[in-house]
Amino acid sequence: MNFSAHNISFTDFKFNGFYSLGEWRPFLFIPFFLMFLLAITANSILIYLIISQRSLHSPMYVLIGLMGVVDLLLPIFFVPNMLLSFLFNWSGISLIGCLTQMFCLHFVGTFQTTLLFWMALDRYFAICKPLYYHTYKEICNFLKFVYAPLIRNGLLIIAIVSLAGRLSFCATNVIDHCFCEHMALVQLACGDISINNIVGLLTVFLVPTADFILITASYVVIFTSVFKSGKAHMKAINTCITHIIVMTLTLISALIEFMSYRIRSNVSSSSCIFMSIIYVLFPSCFNPVIYGWRTKEIRQTFHKFINNGKVLPL
Repeated sequence: MNFSAHNISFTDFKFNGFYSLGEWRPFLFIPFFLMFLLAITANSILIYLIISQRSLHSPMYVLIGLMGVVDLLLPIFFVPNMLLSFLFNWSGISLIGCLTQMFCLHFVGTFQTTLLFWMALDRYFAICKPLYYHTYKEICNFLKFVYAPLIRNGLLIIAIVSLAGRLSFCATNVIDHCFCEHMALVQLACGDISINNIVGLLTVFLVPTADFILITASYVVIFTSVFKSGKAHMKAINTCITHIIVMTLTLISALIEFMSYRIRSNVSSSSCIFMSIIYVLFPSCFNPVIYGWRTKEIRQTFHKFINNGKVLPL
């Protein structure tokens, strides 16, 4: 702890998530470990298949592979520590460690919706601008659509973490969570946190909400184009519908999780923590199925991998 003449600012914290469960808390290890194992295995296989097969190196499959990378990294950032906390009550973390974990989780997490936007962009060019799709598929042209969201996500998360790091924590050092979620740490501060609230809400509306609006607009154009041309692109429509379902569930979960810290309610602390963990961990478990198994080319490559013991040579 850092001591000053006026207050004490904690530099070490401990997590207190699910302690209300008492002796039942260690049993949480089982479901979360199984979900972690599923996420790591499924996403690792998906990434390997896409990297090893040249036929899967088009923008759509590359984006699915990047989604796999996001879904692989997010659980690694917090689940191992959480599992050790459940089993051995190891719940301590430094302020620097907490801020580092916060940056990694939130920065990588922002790309869950940003990748869906890039996928919608790919579908837009494939269906509405087929004559330009070959040009769009070139990496140098595709990267033009990557820079702005990448810079947006990075600047907003850096702002969030920097502002949180400037706060003084003199009331308590117990974080009522299982990992360093932004508001779970910020609400422990003893000073004014209004700017942290504003920047946090701004991030919610400039990243997932803005991506949702852009994706919705692109799909309106796509659906209009498909309905005018008949059933030639029904496969693409099915893909778009899948994206819309996943995107809607992700956005609703994100808004509920973020607003739970800002609106007083009768929802228990354990329920909010569970919702927060599921929001991060659940997509990592099921996105490989949604984007991998339901994609014919990836499914065929997986069958070859299982039947032959390896993927076909490049």
